[in-house]
Amino acid sequence: MRLADVVLPDSAVCSAAVDVAETYASPALLNHSFRSYTWAAAYGTAQGLAFDPELLFVAALLHDIGLVAEFDSHTVPFEVAGGSVAWVFAAGAGWSRDRRRRVSEVVVRHMGTEVDPAQDPEGFLLARATGVDITGRNVDDFPAGFRAEVLQRYPRLGLVEEFVRCFEDQAKRKPDSSAAAAIGNDLAARMARNPLERPE
Repeated sequence: MRLADVVLPDSAVCSAAVDVAETYASPALLNHSFRSYTWAAAYGTAQGLAFDPELLFVAALLHDIGLVAEFDSHTVPFEVAGGSVAWVFAAGAGWSRDRRRRVSEVVVRHMGTEVDPAQDPEGFLLARATGVDITGRNVDDFPAGFRAEVLQRYPRLGLVEEFVRCFEDQAKRKPDSSAAAAIGNDLAARMARNPLERPE
């Protein structure tokens, strides 16, 4: 497994997703989004799981957009807000209604506990990849050398502090949200223990 083998999809839609993410996400959240796609695509390829790279890439780049001030919602969880942003983005990109629905589903489902890879390979891959990047769950899916390459390309840049701060804010305003559940499940400590915070 090598980083050079993970090719970022090259399309106008993907370029536009990068533009949106670079405009609104912090550097730490932006790199988290790129790493999430990288973990997801590398794992999916290694497992022989068929997935749509463009759909997965757009979802990965936008999956935390609901955490940024411009798209934060005081009424719905951040992943639901992000799914709505992804739907609107996809509409502007000219995607069909079904494809808009799919990218929205993938963004929303990344905070779920179980995603069936047979029913939603992109949702499964993004959920698994964000688990790797945030708390280190299933980090051993990737050899140490590959992890080092990814972290060199996309450094973490203080992700723990920023992410915990965002989730604590979400939890205060939306106590029934997935972010609140994560804070209640000791997110800060689990993030601090992530082996990706202590690369070999």
